[in-house]
Amino acid sequence: MSGDEFLTPEEKLQEEAEGKPTGAESAAEETQSAAEDTQSAAQENVSDKEFLAERFEAHRTRLRAVAYRMLGSLSEADDAVQEAWFKLSRSDTSAVENLGGWLTTVVGRVCLDMLRSRRARAEQPLDEPGVRMPEPVLAPVTGVDPEQEALLADSVGLALLVVLETLSPAERLAFVLHDLFAVPFEEVATIVGRTPVAARQLASRARRRVQGGAPAPDPDLDRQRKAVDAFLAASRDGDFDALVAVLDPDVVVRTEAGVTTGATAVASGALAFRHFAGFARPALVNGAAGVVVVHEGRLVSVVAFTVVHGRIAVIDILRDLERLTGLDVTFLDD
Repeated sequence: MSGDEFLTPEEKLQEEAEGKPTGAESAAEETQSAAEDTQSAAQENVSDKEFLAERFEAHRTRLRAVAYRMLGSLSEADDAVQEAWFKLSRSDTSAVENLGGWLTTVVGRVCLDMLRSRRARAEQPLDEPGVRMPEPVLAPVTGVDPEQEALLADSVGLALLVVLETLSPAERLAFVLHDLFAVPFEEVATIVGRTPVAARQLASRARRRVQGGAPAPDPDLDRQRKAVDAFLAASRDGDFDALVAVLDPDVVVRTEAGVTTGATAVASGALAFRHFAGFARPALVNGAAGVVVVHEGRLVSVVAFTVVHGRIAVIDILRDLERLTGLDVTFLDD
């Protein structure tokens, strides 16, 4: 019932003469005001989400780098980062003082779950002699682009990622977050459900494995390329002695099929596949000197070399055709 019904005709005329709003007009104004408040709230909500998205984008590069080291897969890393955004957009972060740290922890949890799920599915049976090869980042010999450079900071060569694949999910998370991204053990402990002391022990075990299986490469790319070129030339020429000379005595070759150690055994294997050396094209594999082997227009393998003191110490070879299909090698056409 509107207020107008309680006014006499004379009072209504008086209000209209004085320009006062009638009850009906007041109700209309209140409805319009409520609609404007709703619209304003909606605009503020959109603005808040846009601001949150901008803050998230500022951390995306770091989060993708964390996820790639954790998972060894660019596509899975992108999935983990996207999941972090979903969690952020659904969470109240008003009390979060360090959004970057909060997001790093979220990505760590997501990656840990993905690693545990991968192990449960037994993608790589424990009794197989080979290793699970990570997804490499390929680039022309002229250099990596800025996005790849950020992804591969701190010399994340393929050899390091191969060793990380051999760690337990908890060991990998402790090493990656603490040793590579300086996350305190107290925070690592909450993610893995251990004490800080136990988290420290996880990282220590992982560190020993990494030091034993991923030696620090020569930082000079030209020196790396010189050793790789010498290896390929000796392979093509069938020169066993030249192969042995460019290999570290304790060189290790790792593939999905198995592991070969020692210069003599590796040189013999290289000669057995000498026909493929002629199809090798130089490339950067995770920022280091490597080759991609293309035969009849098809990518058949990616080979990463770890060169230490001028000799090849580690060779990691990806031959899985299904995974090779997803790699971008368009730069070879340039």
